[in-house]
Amino acid sequence: MKILLVSDDGLLSATLTKVLLANRYMLDKALDVQAGLNLATDVEYDLILLDVHLPSLNGMSLCGKLREQGYLKPILLMIANDDDENVVALFNAGADDYISKPFAPEVLLAKMRTLLRRSGALAAKGALNPTTLTWGKLCLNPDSGRVTVDDLIVALTATEYNLLELFLRNPNRIFSRSAILDKLWGFDEAPTDRAIITHIKDLRKKLKASGLVEDLLETIYGMGYRLKPAPDSNCLDNNQASKTQSAINRVLERFRDTLNEQVAVLEQAKNVLLAGQTKELQAAKLEAHKLAGSLATFGYPDGSKLARSLEHLLMKDSPFTLVEIERYCELVTALQQALAKAPITQTTSPISTTPAYKVLVIDDDVALTEQLKAESEAWGIRLKVVFNLTDARLSLKQAPPDLVLLDLSFPDTELDGFTLLQEIKKRTPNLPVIIFTGRDSLTDRLAVSRLGARQFLHKPATTEQIFRTITQVLSPYKASRAKVLIVDDDPAALTLLSSILTPWGLDVVTLSQPQNFWEVLVSTLPNLVLLDLEMPNVSGLELCQVVRQDSQWGNLPILVVTAHTDADSLVGAFAAGADDFITKPVLGPELVTRILSRIERTRLHQSIGATDTSRKEESSYEKD
Repeated sequence: MKILLVSDDGLLSATLTKVLLANRYMLDKALDVQAGLNLATDVEYDLILLDVHLPSLNGMSLCGKLREQGYLKPILLMIANDDDENVVALFNAGADDYISKPFAPEVLLAKMRTLLRRSGALAAKGALNPTTLTWGKLCLNPDSGRVTVDDLIVALTATEYNLLELFLRNPNRIFSRSAILDKLWGFDEAPTDRAIITHIKDLRKKLKASGLVEDLLETIYGMGYRLKPAPDSNCLDNNQASKTQSAINRVLERFRDTLNEQVAVLEQAKNVLLAGQTKELQAAKLEAHKLAGSLATFGYPDGSKLARSLEHLLMKDSPFTLVEIERYCELVTALQQALAKAPITQTTSPISTTPAYKVLVIDDDVALTEQLKAESEAWGIRLKVVFNLTDARLSLKQAPPDLVLLDLSFPDTELDGFTLLQEIKKRTPNLPVIIFTGRDSLTDRLAVSRLGARQFLHKPATTEQIFRTITQVLSPYKASRAKVLIVDDDPAALTLLSSILTPWGLDVVTLSQPQNFWEVLVSTLPNLVLLDLEMPNVSGLELCQVVRQDSQWGNLPILVVTAHTDADSLVGAFAAGADDFITKPVLGPELVTRILSRIERTRLHQSIGATDTSRKEESSYEKD
């Protein structure tokens, strides 16, 4: 857990530092309001411990500023004056709790644990062993600080312990290296990304040496690391598909009353129909539309079809016939009966998170290539090494890679890397090639550029520089840093889609009022937009057309979500400018795969376009 302490009291700060570090909290410190505001804005903390008495502005002012900015993490204020007026003022400023000075460290720690548990940062206590975190034969006891495998103690460093605890407490979350740095290190003492790779590698080695045969961490290419499903558990939660289903079930329980209220609106519309009125059915039509879109994803496919039939009936402008009214009543009754049943569990194949990219290294430097092979797994890359151009040609023909790392110089002077580069660009012009060579003349660099290589990397270079260049070429913009704007008039659908996407490291922005679309688009700058096709007032197709008509946003990826699979609807979506469509019910693995691949493809094209522009400018410069 990472804490921000904001206090200019040297003695108090020193005391709390000892207490918090002894209880395995990571700690950053600020002396005044501005420093605290900057840190809270730039770094992700689990809790802010805030002294009311600060220079310039008091702690309540900082608390109020953070809440105005939408800050949601717990804030615990330390105060010397706990009279009623002061306490009321601090709660009005947005504090979650307070503690009066002087206080016992045990009381402070208890209040912190309560706030952390309430915010979800600290797992709720279990029934059997409230403190132990387990994964297969592995046990971590936060109270004692002991890590065991089959009751044998595993000796870990403080960093390795904190790293292991981070993943065990967040089994469904993917952590990028930058997120791990934010979580486990102070603002001023964070090491490089390379240190994260080393710590994870050491943790894996120690756990394996202690008898944990299975690797508990998986490397997810371009995103980071995540805890694997526990090997000794047969429950369905041990795969990504069931985790998605669990998220759907949680959202369903949260919106169960809302669904019932929507059906109640449809029930009440019976009286309106029997009275021969149609103008007052707008609310019922809107609720039928929302139910048609969300029920299938919640596990009620039949309910979705019934709601869709009700929506079509309610689109009439003329009075209903008795047959139509009878049909409407039958549909409402059938919908109520469908929702009284347990939802159907959707079974889908989980997304594969094994390394997705293959890299062919063509280099005769054995020492370097062996080091690259040893470290490739940590970077989520499958590496194949060949030492000459003949083997390289054979490998390219038999199993085309996703990227080539090519040296220009080989012992046989008749064979040069430029020859192979020409062949690659002639046969597979879209295959990215990185030139990695000790040659560094302008002539070589121009030749490489003209032949279409993606990057020129000069020897010597560290393995970190090499892998960083590879990952930048394959995925210039990390998916984990991507932002998705979801537009849907149904709050339940928004919550559901957000719960599916957030564990994959995506920054999700939701919008239920499509009329505010442009303001939100410009202010949030998303990498992709997910639009519901049918919405009242402003449809998804209209929003899609608005985006495509703008010169700045015209290339923004747009995915349309629709329950309609007829040819006219799909043709209309593509004609409006949609890049892809997703059919309701929305399945988590399909949604995640399409969004991540679409973002990566767009960024890759942008990178290629930037390279082509640079190449044209260079050519123009040459002519001049």
